[in-house]
Amino acid sequence: MEYRCVKCGFRIKTLFVQYSPGNIRLMKCENCRAVADEYIECEIIILLIDLILHKPQAYRHLLYNVLNSETVNLQGILWKSTVGFLLLDAYRSLLLSRSNEGQSSSMSFSLLAWIFQKMLKDVVLGNVMFLGVFLHASRILLNTSAGASRFKDFLLAVLISSYFKIFLVAMMVWNFPSSVIYIIDLFVLSSNTVALKVITESAMNRILGVCLVAHAVKFFVVQGLELRYLRY
Repeated sequence: MEYRCVKCGFRIKTLFVQYSPGNIRLMKCENCRAVADEYIECEIIILLIDLILHKPQAYRHLLYNVLNSETVNLQGILWKSTVGFLLLDAYRSLLLSRSNEGQSSSMSFSLLAWIFQKMLKDVVLGNVMFLGVFLHASRILLNTSAGASRFKDFLLAVLISSYFKIFLVAMMVWNFPSSVIYIIDLFVLSSNTVALKVITESAMNRILGVCLVAHAVKFFVVQGLELRYLRY
């Protein structure tokens, strides 16, 4: 993906000019005449806050100007993000299962590990369905191409914008009600919507429809597999 102005999304060749170490000049966008990417000089905490606030400028900076094939190894980031995404999804299912069954400390470690492995397989299948529906709905509702590079862009946007799942790790330490998991799911859905809006520049109602359909299919597939497991 090319560098983009975080304000208007216009393509630019370079973000800054470096005269000497620590001495740079930020470039301006030829389209909107604003500084192309002001996040370059901001602290990481500012970027994190703007991501949580769902500001499109922060997502453009992250998806176009930071995760750029010219500066980072996108293939490695995709693999690591996918593994982390699946593990957190499996842990989410495990938390819900333990909450529904009321089994928090009575399960042995071996049984817990077996259940987690089973849920990880279900989560992988659910996410394969999720991505398949996501790409198919994108082609129909957003009129996007289905090339390999475009698939990587979509996959990277979905994985990176699902960073709210990291808050599930806090449930390893503190006890939260199961409703917190669904609140995190809503944040992931809204974050995916903003990221897809930045990538496709399509109408918000169509993007929201794509994300809702894909997440709904994933939810019902995973729930159906878990119900079959519980009956067994």
